[in-house]
Amino acid sequence: MAAQVSRRLLGVAAALVLLAPAALAQDDEGLPNVFISPAGKPFRAPHGAPYPVVDWFRQADKNSDGKLDHAEFIADAAAFFKELDLNNSGLLDPYDVAMYEHRTAPEIIGGRVRVGDLGPRAGQAARLWLAQYDDVPVTDGSGDSDQPKKPQTLDETLQGASPYSLLPIPEPITAGGLDARGVVTKAAYMAQAERNFSALDEDDRGYLTLDSLPLTKVQELLGGKKRRRR
Repeated sequence: MAAQVSRRLLGVAAALVLLAPAALAQDDEGLPNVFISPAGKPFRAPHGAPYPVVDWFRQADKNSDGKLDHAEFIADAAAFFKELDLNNSGLLDPYDVAMYEHRTAPEIIGGRVRVGDLGPRAGQAARLWLAQYDDVPVTDGSGDSDQPKKPQTLDETLQGASPYSLLPIPEPITAGGLDARGVVTKAAYMAQAERNFSALDEDDRGYLTLDSLPLTKVQELLGGKKRRRR
């Protein structure tokens, strides 16, 4: 297993280089309309469109009854694990995690993606609040400071996926922990999904509704009506 992981790691850098042509968005429309599901899957919508938590909920609510029950929530997580497991090994190795962070959900490392783009420029590691705002002034060294001014509308302490997510989890794929080999097992990933459901189902109803979900930080800043404290 270790040799297999090592061989795959050798391909990570080369694979990420191939992502370079997909440039980061450089528009001036403000915060990205992005939601990252509890399972870690990103949903993006054009500016002005409904916040894409709606897209996730409708996709996960398989019987379309307006209630995302425990079984549907867990099935949604299992389906995304299958997408992430690129070689069908039943594990998420460092290659799978790197592809997730750099291509599938680059927002968690500070990237920004236009709707329709496949991924960001490889190696982009800008701080989250810099990636979310395109009009942040950056001095050229001739001013009093070479540091950009921090936007006041986003808390810099919200790291990774947290501003886009229902729960304050910076990296949803590895949140359940890595085993001794440095991989995410399906058991650990699904155990985290169980914890996520319990955290969101505060009233122990056995299901979630769209109106009962907390707003993400980005959703609040985009003008969402606050439902309850996170």
